[in-house]
Amino acid sequence: MYGSHRCPHGRAWPRRFLYHEGRLICATLGGALSRKVVTERRDRAFVVAINRPEVRNCVDGETAGLMFEAVEEFKRDDGLDVLILTGSGTEAFCSGADLKNIGSLGARPGARESGPMGISRITDVQKPVIGAVEGYCTAGGLELACWCDFRVASTSAQFGVLNRRWGVPLVDGGTQRLPRIVGLANALYLIETGALIDASHALRIGLVQELVATGKALERALEIARIMSTYPQGAIRNDRRAALEGLTLPLAEGLAHEADVHRDTARDPTMAEWLARFAKGERPQSIRPPEL
Repeated sequence: MYGSHRCPHGRAWPRRFLYHEGRLICATLGGALSRKVVTERRDRAFVVAINRPEVRNCVDGETAGLMFEAVEEFKRDDGLDVLILTGSGTEAFCSGADLKNIGSLGARPGARESGPMGISRITDVQKPVIGAVEGYCTAGGLELACWCDFRVASTSAQFGVLNRRWGVPLVDGGTQRLPRIVGLANALYLIETGALIDASHALRIGLVQELVATGKALERALEIARIMSTYPQGAIRNDRRAALEGLTLPLAEGLAHEADVHRDTARDPTMAEWLARFAKGERPQSIRPPEL
C-alpha cells in the first residue's frame, strides 16, 4: 500500500505500509529509509503510526515532533474526518518515553506547549480521534491512548503506568485524562501501583471500548472511521465539542452550553437534507461492536 509524505525539504518520499493478514507490521519510506512516524490517508481517515517497533514504539524528541506535525496536518485538512493513532507491529502501541534519550523530549521546540510526547497537550482538535492498540500501552503510551476519544484494542493489549517503577511522573495528561475516563479509584489504582492490566480488565473499567483479535485493532478502527465518515460531520463534531467542553461544567451550565453549540447545527441545511432522506426510508449503516 503506497502513499506519500513530505520531507523537510518539500519533496515527496514514497511510503509503504506493510500488512500481513490485516495487521500493520511496519511502515517504510523510500525502501530502506524509515521514519519514526508515518502517516497514511485511508479515504477520509488519517492513520498516524509510531514506527519504532524495535524499541516497542517508545517516543524520543524526533518522534514527538513528527507526531505533532501529523496532528497539525489532520487539523488543517478538510478532506479528513477521523484520525487513528496506532503503533507499528503487534508488540506495542507505545511503551512510553524513550528513557535512554529522555532529554530529547523536553529539548524539542514547542514541547512545553504540545507536551513532551508531542501531542498530549493539544486540545483544539475538532474531529474524532480513535486509538488502535496492540500489545503494550504503557507509561506515556497510555497517556497517548487517553488523548484519543476512545480506544479499540486487541485481546493481547496490556495497559499500565509502568514508569512508576523508575520514578518518572505522568506529565502527558495521565493524571487528568485517566480519572475522567475510568473514574478516580480505577485511575489511582493504576497510577499508584503501576499495575499492568490486560485487555479484558481495561474493557471492564471503560479504558477500552472494543476488543478484537490480535492484529485486528487498526482494521477495526478503520472500519469504524469509514462508517463515521458517512454520517453528517457537523452534528458529530458539535456533539463531541459539547461533551468535552461541558465535562467540567455544572449540569445547568453544561445544558446551556449544549444548546448554544447546537444552534448552528439546527440551522445547517445538512440536517434538513438528512431528515428528508430519513423520510424517504434511507438508513445509513450502523456501527455494532464485534463479537469475539
